[in-house]
Amino acid sequence: MMRKINKLNKGRKILSLSKGFTLIETLVSISIFTVSILAVLAILSQSIANTGYAKRKIIAAYLAGEGVEYIRNLRDTYVLYSSTPGAGWNAFNTRVGLSSNTVCASENGCYFDDKNISFSDTSMPMTDLILTPCSSSTCSNGALLYDPLTGKYGYETGISSGYTRQIRVESINANETKISSTIYWAQGSGADNVTFSDNLFNWIE
Repeated sequence: MMRKINKLNKGRKILSLSKGFTLIETLVSISIFTVSILAVLAILSQSIANTGYAKRKIIAAYLAGEGVEYIRNLRDTYVLYSSTPGAGWNAFNTRVGLSSNTVCASENGCYFDDKNISFSDTSMPMTDLILTPCSSSTCSNGALLYDPLTGKYGYETGISSGYTRQIRVESINANETKISSTIYWAQGSGADNVTFSDNLFNWIE
């Protein structure tokens, strides 16, 4: 009888140990699973943040390139439509402020607004481009608006895009002018910017 009781007690102890070990395994498995899920979520969160940053930077690059193209088009308009190429080149440089060190040639640069440009004007439509001096080193008064209906960036209608565009010009020599177009924007808790530049020449003699 005593042997049977001892065997029964031993069986209960083994069963009890077996149950306890299973519970520990379960807790460890849940912990590993939880850590794995948290790691995956952290990676996904970082990936989403990186995708958002890449998107913002691509848009900024296009806007900076657009700034250079507008000023180049302004140069082409003056040079091609003026009575003499030299007069057109001089008129362009005067317009952007190189002659008087104002507007785009000032320390803070300028921004442009194309609201007055009418392409039905077949003479010199680009000369209607409005150039306004920037009030700060990051051209805070030149903040671009985004119109979700047209997908365009400008200054007339739309919501804040978070981007600011600044144009700077610099005289290299009598027949060469450097144009820089910088886009500023906030990214997370910091600030970022991208700059495109090109050297424009008096290419018609």
